[in-house]
Amino acid sequence: MSKTSKIAALGALGVAAGVNAVRALKFTPEKVDYGTAPEEKVDAARAAEHLSKAISIQTVSYPEKEKVDFSKFEEFHEFLEEAYPLLHKTLSKEIICEASLMYCWKGTRSDLDPIALLSHQDVVPISAGTEGDWEHPAFSGYNDGEFIWGRGALDMKNHLIGVMEAVETLLEEGFQPERDVYLLFGQDEEVVASGESGAKAMMETLQQRGIHLDSVIDEGGAILPVNIKGVLENKNLVGIGIAEKGYLDVEISVNAKGGHSSQPPKHSALGELADVIKDLENHQFKAELMPFITDLFSGLGRNCTYPVRLVTCNIPYLKPVIKEVMKQIPPAACLVRTTTAVSMANGSPAANVLPQKASVVVNFRQMPGTTTADVVEHIRKVVRNKDVEIKVLKTKEASKFSPTDARPFRIIKEICMQEDKSNVVAPYLVMGGTDACFYEPICENILRYSPYKVSVALLRCTHGTNERIPVAAIGPGVAFFKKYIKRASAEN
Repeated sequence: MSKTSKIAALGALGVAAGVNAVRALKFTPEKVDYGTAPEEKVDAARAAEHLSKAISIQTVSYPEKEKVDFSKFEEFHEFLEEAYPLLHKTLSKEIICEASLMYCWKGTRSDLDPIALLSHQDVVPISAGTEGDWEHPAFSGYNDGEFIWGRGALDMKNHLIGVMEAVETLLEEGFQPERDVYLLFGQDEEVVASGESGAKAMMETLQQRGIHLDSVIDEGGAILPVNIKGVLENKNLVGIGIAEKGYLDVEISVNAKGGHSSQPPKHSALGELADVIKDLENHQFKAELMPFITDLFSGLGRNCTYPVRLVTCNIPYLKPVIKEVMKQIPPAACLVRTTTAVSMANGSPAANVLPQKASVVVNFRQMPGTTTADVVEHIRKVVRNKDVEIKVLKTKEASKFSPTDARPFRIIKEICMQEDKSNVVAPYLVMGGTDACFYEPICENILRYSPYKVSVALLRCTHGTNERIPVAAIGPGVAFFKKYIKRASAEN
């Protein structure tokens, strides 16, 4: 390269660096004045007391209905009636299936589509042998002044009690909505991919009555404090779930002659099955950066410190790199592709017997747009052994995406930004399942957000030992639901 060419190249690099520096300076949070909302009256002490009581009632669900103690759900219903007398005097109540609760608060405008607030009454069981590992008993609802402990504290009796407290308080204040407001509390959300769920039955009941919902809000995102020095400092990441992944269990089997283990073939059925597992794990689904990923990284990037914004302002140009990096990190990879998890295996009943049939159960979590049929086709394509048997055990298709430019999403974002200017609100994809997906036939705006500020460490306790919620998070959660009902139930 000649001296002139080198000077020209260096000059071009300098110009590019300067342009990027200017772009980074301008790559800041959106300049929108959300104003401030009036303080909402909340009885946080009452809410905490009611949450403790709610946790103490063991409304555990199981896939086998004969194992469910429905008397506990009846006890829970009686508790709600006692705790929220004005709500039960004003709203109509129906019990759907065995124990799902459908409340309706009539509005002043029958010509407007109603809104719905979802929750579920059931909780997962305590793993056998871990009962003594809890700092406070799992169904105590113990309040030590800092946390309320117990199963359901985060998933999701906190959400249910927050909704009930908000409605009771609004009624005490004389508020009446314009739109009808439905409270829909399922009985078996924790039974994954249940074909006979209470939520589905409630949706079908509404559908048969010709009811179309304006919006649905259910569990999903939370408020996560983020403080990464020099990168993203003193912010709260508010994730609003706009879709959820599907769920699919598939059994894959290989047949063989079997026989005595003293005369084994080159590969037993389990040996053949090992190749099937390797084929599946070595041929993952194609990764894709969906629009919500760009929105998520852009929202975070705009709130980073200036030196970091020199990189984050180039997200549109870095998509291939971002995708490759995310594929290598399991918690990130699940956001960009359908996941494959070989989780169970079965072979011979005895060590000295060759299996005549060996099988594995593989759990797939499908990205929106990928169906059960697509997964089965993928299995047949990537597994070299074409004699395998494929059996779908349980399935729930992935949801659709809800719009982020519609009124329901904007309402949640506005409330969050009015509450705390350091909030970074972003859409995201929910990894687990919720009852919300069952309402797609009668609603286009389905959002998954639980307004409680908790650390990532606390979230990891969900479904685990020492599940608990900060007492300080309870009052603001109730206040959010009050604001949401006021705004979402209005005509505009």
